[in-house]
Amino acid sequence: MVKRDYYEVLGVEKTASKDEIKKVYRKLAKKYHPDMNKDNPKEAEEKFKEISEAYGVLSDDTKRRQYDMYGHAGIEGRYSREDIFRTINFEDIFGDMGFGFGGFEGIFDTFFGGARTRRRGPIKGNNLFQDLEISLEEAAFGTKKTIKVPRIEWCDQCNGTGAKPGTSPKKCASCQGTGQIRDVRSSGFGQFVRITPCRYCNGSGEKIEHPCTNCRGGGKVRRYRKISVDVPRGVDTGNRIRLPGEGEAGNNGGPSGDLFVVIYVKPHDTFHREGNHIIYDVEITFAQAALGDEIEVPTLKSKAKLKIPKGTQTHTTFRLKGEGIPDVHGRGKGDEFVRVIVKTPTRLSERQKQLLLELEGQDKDSKGKKRRFF
Repeated sequence: MVKRDYYEVLGVEKTASKDEIKKVYRKLAKKYHPDMNKDNPKEAEEKFKEISEAYGVLSDDTKRRQYDMYGHAGIEGRYSREDIFRTINFEDIFGDMGFGFGGFEGIFDTFFGGARTRRRGPIKGNNLFQDLEISLEEAAFGTKKTIKVPRIEWCDQCNGTGAKPGTSPKKCASCQGTGQIRDVRSSGFGQFVRITPCRYCNGSGEKIEHPCTNCRGGGKVRRYRKISVDVPRGVDTGNRIRLPGEGEAGNNGGPSGDLFVVIYVKPHDTFHREGNHIIYDVEITFAQAALGDEIEVPTLKSKAKLKIPKGTQTHTTFRLKGEGIPDVHGRGKGDEFVRVIVKTPTRLSERQKQLLLELEGQDKDSKGKKRRFF
């Protein structure tokens, strides 16, 4: 199913301010709240998810900028729907409406089958994205780079428990290890369950009496890691290299996320790239174009000889087969196209001018009538 444009979903212009977007979302959220659509709750729920996803992206400056530049491709893969919903302050949106969603966890409990399972079960760590700038030659022939990546890792002193070595966490007495506090209340719309993380254990279900001094009880620390990246031949700007397990540490025994290295190929001083082909512009003189010549042109590897036929016109393009960039999927190589530009002299001596005038006046056709040489 093709996703609709987020601006279209909310019915706002691309120039709309954050306040305008918030105002529209509040109105739509109230309209499509399931308790306001008893006759068609499933359809309302899907609509609510759609407008919430759109609002979660457009209300966040970073996500909105990525969406404006790349569309849905700039969001998908980088953020899950849960990541997007996490940026929405539902208490701020619904606080004065009388709706009892109970914050982020309550939203997921209502619309996504319960937040408790998501939190207490193994959760994969966040994926990370790191930009890598390389030269055109490195893109063509492949290279090996070392990048420095900031990421969240398990604390190596407490092995991720958050407790001081030799001690262990205890079950939270306030929530009985569930990590949640449930508050049932009634309103004009019916009965609502407010679910909030336990404030005594921060939703973990456990209390750490003696925190680890290295991670301060968090079980994780932020570190910079040097990671080696093998860049394959033929990559281009926008290509992504996936390094499994090199993202951030997971939760509740979940695996680490992945690292995606996003390639950016720097502009080249000599060549212009078009797909797997490269283009090189070279200037030649009028004499070389008229009489023909053999010139030397650069390639990505070294140099090559190029024969200029007699009577070559400016902007004529010659092909050097196989001198381009290898296909990143291994399907052959591109070519190098050399475009010759006939250079017209701007400063002529009197003798040179006279010779050109004589040359212009000497040419005649088969009937003896003067014909312009140039």
